[in-house]
Order: sequence, then C-alpha cells, then structure tokens
Amino acid sequence: MAEKIIILDFGSQYTQLIARRVRELNVYCEIHPFNKSFSVDEGVKGVILSGSPYSVRDESSPKFDSANIKGKFPLLGICYGAQYLSHHFGGEVLPSNHREYGRANLQFIDNNDKLFQNISKDTQVWMSHGDTITKIPENYKITASTETVKVGAFKIENEETYGIQFHPEVYHSTQGMELLKNFIVNICGCAQTWTPAAFVNSIVSEIQEKVENDKVVLGLSGGVDSSVAALLLHKAIGKNLYCIFVNNGLLRKNEYDEVLEAYKKTGLNIKGVDASEQFISELKGVSDPEQKRKIIGRVFIETFDHEAKQIENVKWLAQGTIYPDVIESLSVNGPSATIKSHHNVGGLPAKMNLQVVEPLRLLFKDEVRRVGKELNLDANILNRHPFPGPGLAIRILGDITLEKVSILQEVDSIFISSLKESNLYDSVWQAGVMLLPIHSVGVMGDERTYEQVVALRAVQSTDGMTADWVHLPYEFLANVSNKIINNVKGINRVVYDISSKPPATIEWE
Repeated sequence: MAEKIIILDFGSQYTQLIARRVRELNVYCEIHPFNKSFSVDEGVKGVILSGSPYSVRDESSPKFDSANIKGKFPLLGICYGAQYLSHHFGGEVLPSNHREYGRANLQFIDNNDKLFQNISKDTQVWMSHGDTITKIPENYKITASTETVKVGAFKIENEETYGIQFHPEVYHSTQGMELLKNFIVNICGCAQTWTPAAFVNSIVSEIQEKVENDKVVLGLSGGVDSSVAALLLHKAIGKNLYCIFVNNGLLRKNEYDEVLEAYKKTGLNIKGVDASEQFISELKGVSDPEQKRKIIGRVFIETFDHEAKQIENVKWLAQGTIYPDVIESLSVNGPSATIKSHHNVGGLPAKMNLQVVEPLRLLFKDEVRRVGKELNLDANILNRHPFPGPGLAIRILGDITLEKVSILQEVDSIFISSLKESNLYDSVWQAGVMLLPIHSVGVMGDERTYEQVVALRAVQSTDGMTADWVHLPYEFLANVSNKIINNVKGINRVVYDISSKPPATIEWE
C-alpha cells in the first residue's frame, strides 16, 4: 500500500498549495473535503487540517469527526485547523485585537519540539487570520510565538498532534518547507518515494491490469496533458491505443501539421481529422463566448464520436483529467460556479457507452510535465504553453470569420516566435493574442487608416488558478508591435494586457 498524507479541506484558498508542497517533498497526498468520509487505510501516514475562511466560533463553521484521526495518526492543524484543535478540545479562540495578516517573525521557538527542529529564531512566517487562540487546553504546550501572537504554535503532550497559526505552505514563510518536511518525513515517517519514475511504473501497471487487451480511444489536443496521457497508455497497451487529433480550424498557424508530425515520431497510433470547415461554418455569426464554447464542444463530440465508431470494439475512453479537475468536482462547497464552460469530452463516455480511464487524475500540472520529461516527450510539446480548448475562437472577441482567424494566426505567430527568439518563451507560463472587436484610427504613409486592434497577453502562473502579468522588456514589446503592424494587413494598433488573475481571467472570453 503506497504511503500518503491526507489533507482535510475546510475551504482555504491555500489547500491546493499545501498539497503541492507535500508533493514537492516526493510524498503522495490526497485532498478530501472535511465533510466527506475517506478510507483510513494502512497507507495513511499522517493528516493535515487546512485553513478556512470561516471562524471556529461560527455555528455554521466546518466540523469533522476526529475520532478516527486525532491521537491515532500524526496530525497538523494549519491556521483554522489549529484553532479548531484548540476551540473544540477545551481552549479558547477569540477575535484578534487587530487583524493578523501578512509577515510576522517567530520570536520564540521550542527547538526541542520535532516540528521546529532546525527552524531559526526570528524566522519569517505568513499570518492570515481574524481570530486568535487566547487559551489552550491543559495538555497542550506552546511551541512558538510571535510578538503579537502568543500561541503561534502548539503540541499536544503525549500525542503527535500539532497546531500552527501561520501558513508554512506560502512562499513568504521562509522556512515553511523545512517545517513541513519535519512533519511529513520526521514525524509521519514518509519515505519520499513519490517520483515521476515511480509514478510511471505504478500507473502503467494499473492501466494494464484495468484495461487488459481492450481498445482505448483518446482525443489528442496537442497540449501537455493529453500528450502525456497518450504516452502512458502507449507504454501500457501499445497499438491498442487509438489517438484522434481533430483540427477545428482554430489552432495556431501551422499547428495541426507540425503537432501531427511530432506525434507520429513518438510511434503513437494516431489519425488526424481536418474538420476546420465544419467548425467555422457552425460558428458563423455567433459572438457570445458561452455559445462559442458550447458549439465547439458539440461539434468536437460529434466529430470524435464519428471517427471513434470507425474503430471496432472500443471499450474505453481515455481523458487527460488532472488533479485540480478532480478536486474541483469534490470541493467543500460543491463544484464552483461556472465562470466559463470548459471544452472537453465530458459528454462522450455516456454517449458512446464507454468506460473511462484517466492516467493523470492524481497529478498537478507541473507533475504532468515532469512525468512527460520522464517519458521523453518531444520538448516542443512538453514545454508548450497551455492553449484553450476552443482555441482562437475565444481570442477573437465577436463573431468568427476565416479572415479574422487568418489575421490572428499571423499576429500570434509573430508574438510566439519573437518570445522564443528572445529566449523569453520558457519564462512565460502562457502567452497569446486577442483580436479586439474595435477599430482605431492610424496613419500609414500619407494615408489615414481605420483598422483593428490586438492585445498581447503574457502571464506567470503554476496552474492557472492565479496569474500575474509578465513584465516583458519595453524594447521587446516595441519590436513585436512594429513587426505586427508592418507585416499583418488589417492591424494598426497593438496593446499589452497588464491585468492579473484575479480579478481578470487569463483569456478574455
């Protein structure tokens, strides 16, 4: 039984970050909502309680059944988790005299405590709470304090249960990883064997056992997730994997041919389907972003279904679902409100009466890339920026025409190739261009022009949940702007988007 850490989610914005930090220590972990049961098998080595936007004093605050956990497994409560362990076991939590948010320093540390071994006095930590623990139960011992927070951390005597009122998982807690390592490795005894190579071996065996000699069909998109899923399946079942790569006419310039050729070099059993005319035809006159997404999703399903039916006796549909998708569907408050429809093959399993296999459902995006590297995935695909499923359709604000697609492909090609030529591509998480539904006045030669505007977008992120705009050099932006305006007919103005997510999203539609 593989070892793992369980993270109970009380709705904190940082819960996924805790999981990512645990994974960075080469230890497998799972996130479970506090109000849903999970199996406490022999692989569980410890439990972490996340933070929460709630106050433990609220009647409606999250509560969980601690009987099978506390005192039986090493337990670490972070922020709300620490306050919960105090409030519900005889301590006292009250509103802070002032909101404790931001950087603080641990002025007292008990270095004899296993959680704080090798943690320096005055180390910086990140606070984010409106309540504070004012009294701890009798069998609790204070192990760290800041200038304003006496109970910065505690341990229950004769029990491997710990609480900290700060967030070790965030970047601003300078020794946060050391503290998490103390808990996960030294206290929980995890062996740190969760590596890309170990994952590949285990998931390939699991696929072989699950699928056996059945045929599997997979829709390739040219992105990292579906590509890594394909290589894992190929390694497990070889030619019984049938890949379909659909050209929706909304890909980047020359992308269909280039990606198809790269796939063929990997030895994948793949078929390219050019359905661009049908997609563009169905989108004619449609400007609403949600309608665009739904049309593209429907036409993709129809196209994929038609092609898959040409393969006899297919039993499985493979999907590139990754762990954030799984967490989202099981979130504390239920699936999040729809910000935008996602283009995927979600309707296919039922429509085609297929079972689903998801090789990547345990991995975060950065882990997918590490597994892809382990599998020697072509660097041009492995290091590709994320690209939206609906493609350029949601980067053309307004209705879709072949002329607009052609213009945007040319502009996008100049921007992306310029990033690569200037060695900036790999320092950007995602870049793209938006064709705006406005015209602006310009002057070219002695003539007045009234042409379209494009917005360049480049962001830094780790998983797309939050993002910040990239401070590209002014000289680079000036050169790209000149190149676009001089070479792409129909464009006379270039702007650069300096919005972060939140409040803005990465895409404009």
